Amino acid sequence: QVQLVESGGGLVQPGGSLRLSCAASGFTFSHLPMSWYRQVPGNERDWAATQSPSGVLTNYGDSVKGRFTISRDNAGSTLYLQMNNLRSEDTGVYYCYVPALDIRGQGTQVTVSS
Repeated sequence: QVQLVESGGGLVQPGGSLRLSCAASGFTFSHLPMSWYRQVPGNERDWAATQSPSGVLTNYGDSVKGRFTISRDNAGSTLYLQMNNLRSEDTGVYYCYVPALDIRGQGTQVTVSS
């Protein structure tokens, strides 16, 4: 059974940082590209980043480029998203997502507010 469990969200002030984690199980993590996206209720999903299975290739959405860094630990089947210089518009639920399986986790809430 495929399972993705996100953690690391919370309340942070503008300009602050958070590191999200996604623990994956039930599939061969090291073989598949992994992504993060975020969503605010009532809005469409906003893709943040995708990383290749080896971690060599990464792509970022324009709204997070230069501030967020996606990374992965294939040995530990864990995906990360380091978020720096957070802005109020980064607020939302962040999901770990496996595009090849069209599966996401339950999400973790990130709120950026003073």
